[in-house]
Amino acid sequence: MSNVLTMYNGPKSMKRADDRGPERVAAMVSFADTSGPAPSAVYVERDLPPGGVPAYLAARGGGVRNFALWSDDRRRERVATVVTRSATGGVATFQVLGSQGELIGTVVREKALRGRRLRTRWTVSQSGGPDAVGLKGRIVWWWLWWLALPFMVLVLVFSVFDSVPGNEGGLARAPRRIRWRAHGQVPLEFRSGGDKLHLHAPGVDWRLGAALIALLRSFNSGSWDKTKG
Repeated sequence: MSNVLTMYNGPKSMKRADDRGPERVAAMVSFADTSGPAPSAVYVERDLPPGGVPAYLAARGGGVRNFALWSDDRRRERVATVVTRSATGGVATFQVLGSQGELIGTVVREKALRGRRLRTRWTVSQSGGPDAVGLKGRIVWWWLWWLALPFMVLVLVFSVFDSVPGNEGGLARAPRRIRWRAHGQVPLEFRSGGDKLHLHAPGVDWRLGAALIALLRSFNSGSWDKTKG
């Protein structure tokens, strides 16, 4: 059975604990299967640099992402941290660290149209484990999407009726499904319908999974970490 991770941005009414208290963390990653070590949910927010939100957004434009993962929305315990080790030339390398600073895993994103590669590539590695490589979208759907560009106005009109919650954009949206492969297995899978990340392999650390879906959602349309507030 896969553990299914879903990320929610959270309603604005949940952003404050009370009129005087600090803002609560709005973005949440929920876990469908909590029979193992994973909790029912963790909370994710931007880890802001000294310059605050403006500095974060400026670095973000170059591919930088830094997140804090909390056990609850009041920041009682930090369970993991996502830090950017490098972001240059269309390649960004992120490390996922545990509460004591130990390395949990690494995520590398390589933008599309680099060299001979047409699709964005995500490489996920857990400490002591093999690399899992996933390409964004199936190639056949990318070809169909590119061929449909001249008729995108009609596609957009149709997508208004085709869209369902969690699948906004319908046919007009670029392919986003990712299946990671490692030694002939599929340990991870991101399904665009509902924006859900499936952890098929029981050995995948749930903290790495939570960090991965937060990264994926930050690079998709409607990025959760792009707000100016």
